[in-house]
Amino acid sequence: MIGRRGNSQMRKQAEDGVSLLEVVISMAVLTVGMVSMLGVFGLAMATTETSQQSMIAKQLANEAYESIVTARNSGQLTFDDIQNTGSTNCPVTGAGSCGIFASPTTPQPMYQAITTGNYAGILGTTYDVGQPEQTLQDPGPDGIFQTADDTFIPLSGYQRTILISSVRDASGYVVSSLRSVTITVQYQTSQANQPKTYILNSYISQYQ
Repeated sequence: MIGRRGNSQMRKQAEDGVSLLEVVISMAVLTVGMVSMLGVFGLAMATTETSQQSMIAKQLANEAYESIVTARNSGQLTFDDIQNTGSTNCPVTGAGSCGIFASPTTPQPMYQAITTGNYAGILGTTYDVGQPEQTLQDPGPDGIFQTADDTFIPLSGYQRTILISSVRDASGYVVSSLRSVTITVQYQTSQANQPKTYILNSYISQYQ
């Protein structure tokens, strides 16, 4: 009799199932886990967007620098031209003022380079002011450039400054055949209250 009663109690406990309290606790744990996963997913999406914007900023800075170097190599620019507007350091022409690049004190929108004239294709010059803004070409759903589904994204959230300054040697004398080029691209992200910047520092020589 004692053995039967013990077996009956064990069967009764097994048949009791899961209590309401256990269900509530399980749901709470599951909810916390799901919320955490959503937070991580949102952070990953934000990081991806910021990385893409940083890559675009780097591309824009490199593009501007390459346009200056290409213009120098082709003879399109003199070394006097490769300065900010209003410079009085004009050893090539002997002019009182030279330089074609916009003032670095005020960031400029991503204007397209002019397509005609002596300074066509050079980004960041005073001649670009008022031109349409540059756009980013996306290949569209088919992933192929130069097809009908390509889209063009305006770069209205980006600004650029180009600072071209003299380089001095160890004795403090200006090196007339070398200049420093600093290109700063400023852009706004949805995650940061303050604009972010990408800075490219390089040099350009009078000679190829």
